[in-house]
Amino acid sequence: MAPEQHSSGEELGRFLRARRTGTSPRSVGLTPGPGVRRTPGLRREELATLAGVSIDYYTRMERGKETRPSPAVVDALARALRLDDAEHQHLRDLAARAALTRSGLRPAGEAALAPSRTLRPQLALILEAVRPSPAYVVSRSMDVLAHNPGGLALYAGIDEWPARQRNLARYLFLHPAAREVFTDWDNQIRGCVARLRALAGTDPDAPDLTRLVGELLLKSPDFAGLWERYEVTGRTYATKSFQHPQVGKITLGFQGMRLEGTPGQRMGVYTAEPGTPDHDAMLLLDMTASHTGPRTSGHRT
Repeated sequence: MAPEQHSSGEELGRFLRARRTGTSPRSVGLTPGPGVRRTPGLRREELATLAGVSIDYYTRMERGKETRPSPAVVDALARALRLDDAEHQHLRDLAARAALTRSGLRPAGEAALAPSRTLRPQLALILEAVRPSPAYVVSRSMDVLAHNPGGLALYAGIDEWPARQRNLARYLFLHPAAREVFTDWDNQIRGCVARLRALAGTDPDAPDLTRLVGELLLKSPDFAGLWERYEVTGRTYATKSFQHPQVGKITLGFQGMRLEGTPGQRMGVYTAEPGTPDHDAMLLLDMTASHTGPRTSGHRT
């Protein structure tokens, strides 16, 4: 099962509809009238009025028929929907992409190939240098490309999968251990889907994303439900807690960073204050991990 394909205008409309139906009238200063509302959230005419555009114009946008909204209209809709900075930027990106596609200016075949998964040799050295801190490098679609011992072992059970199958989103939704390992699994999966949604919204035909999303839509009702909500921002985690089968409960600081000069690759590093029980657990995890050094998942370095 593959994710449903949409034109750029339709993707813009889907995002607007999701945000409109997820916005309560009271949250934007409106008092709902008497009677039962037939649809959740704001009505089209209410959002159009708040944004200062005609209902016909807004309806065309939501249906994917109007693909060249001005920056002023985009910003007005963002204000009316109370979008945060990330959501506002995503709306701008969707509008820009829709306009370029309609004009024929988007490079043909732009998303025909998945980004390279090749790693720089220096990344393996960095992963080794930060030990015993668990660390890994993932692709833009969360494939695990490289890791140090703790970076893989922290995700208990993921080493049971073949290297090419190891993906953090796949782990969260499909591995039976994930719900036990992550003490805040519900929040983790929301952030995971939001990240994939944001990426897929502006590059919906990318094969690395469509394959992963299609698999998760087919195999995970939890993923499918969150996917339809079209959230593009999730919680930013300063710390993450695990209930690990080897070292017990462990809470670690987390820092994710995009790697410059790569096709969306990111590094994640977990830390703990020396002398604390969490640091001791981190040391134990590093020592007992089945791997003895930074590894790649079948990718040339």
